[in-house]
Amino acid sequence: MKIRQIAMTSDNFYLLTALPSLGRLGDQPPIDLPQLLAHVADSATPAALAEAIFLSDDLLQRDAVAAGELTEPTPTVLTVEQLRDEAPLPACLIVADSAAPPRRVACDAVWEAYYRHVADVASRCGCRLLAQWVGCEVAMRNALARARAQALGLDGEDYVVADDLADDDADLTSIVNEWSTARTPLAGLRVLDDARWRWLDENDRWFTFADDELAAYAIRIMLLSRWYRLTETDDADAPAPAASQ
Repeated sequence: MKIRQIAMTSDNFYLLTALPSLGRLGDQPPIDLPQLLAHVADSATPAALAEAIFLSDDLLQRDAVAAGELTEPTPTVLTVEQLRDEAPLPACLIVADSAAPPRRVACDAVWEAYYRHVADVASRCGCRLLAQWVGCEVAMRNALARARAQALGLDGEDYVVADDLADDDADLTSIVNEWSTARTPLAGLRVLDDARWRWLDENDRWFTFADDELAAYAIRIMLLSRWYRLTETDDADAPAPAASQ
């Protein structure tokens, strides 16, 4: 993966008006992730934002491959070989601090690097929504990690990542409680993604044609695509991705 040189721009009128409207979570996405990435490929900042967002979906698939839950991954930014650990990950997904102690869960180091990469992209692009999104994602992941650890009698602080990036104002108590009592892992993931969708409804900057609006569209397409991939087998008891985050 080549890190893009970012040119600052916020006028995405033609990019956004050419995109199809979106339904609700659970609907079939009108375009897929590679199509959206191709649509913005000639615009440096929108492409950098979309790549940073879509890396999240690639890493969830990577976790699912490692857990034996997914045999035919369909990455957008990374390669199939990278998802199968047959090729090295890009530098932005490698923790820079070689002196850091090893993680109890190996993939946590990759997620730590990912979140810091997204925060850096958001800063360089001046994309407020992307910065807020990564803060919420870190807060949610760490809240779930602490809840899992507590249930097992472990120290939750051993399983958090990039905690300095977390949104300290995010109230996730009710979401974590609902997730923890879900009937299946897939139902638990739906609780989390419903919360993500509501967050987008509350924070999207509608009809501004700014980078924030394009980032929100990319996140929505990613969520729609994930649910289409998870539910196209019509198996409600199928395992959720390994991260279930």
